[in-house]
Amino acid sequence: MEGDEAGELKENAEKGSENQAMRPVAFTMSVLAVLVAITTVLGHRTHTDAILFQSKASDLWNEYQARHIRAHDTELASGLLSTLNVADKAAAAKLTQTWKDSLAKSAQDLKEAQEKARAFEEQVELAEHKANRFDLAEALLEIALVITSVTLLTRSRIYWYLGMAFAAAGILSALSAILFK
Repeated sequence: MEGDEAGELKENAEKGSENQAMRPVAFTMSVLAVLVAITTVLGHRTHTDAILFQSKASDLWNEYQARHIRAHDTELASGLLSTLNVADKAAAAKLTQTWKDSLAKSAQDLKEAQEKARAFEEQVELAEHKANRFDLAEALLEIALVITSVTLLTRSRIYWYLGMAFAAAGILSALSAILFK
């Protein structure tokens, strides 16, 4: 019995030292899981920003179009009024001048609405680029996590190092999304 117990103790000691050797791998996997979660959340938020910016840009383009139609209608009415034979020429001239003033202001408003819409479209593009980088980072970190987990099955550290390389690429991609302006 004592011989069996000694063998068991020796076996447990060997397993304990193997488990000790795999602790850094397990810790790395935990860190990678957290990084995947963070990157996923940042990517989703960035996609949401892109959608919100696109919605604002669409609203501004709709406003631009409505103002443009209104200005065109005013211009047509002004031209029509100038060709008609009107009894009160002074009132017609005053109305025509009011419409011309309105058209001048409308032209400025159209230009401002157009600039705002284009600014939001630029923000959409920027958010989409950032979101794509976060998506790439998420994929690379997930690959790193899977490859690193193979280390626990094979006890070969080469998979851990390969996983770390993918993790570094994923972290760089996430950082480029954060720093991308």
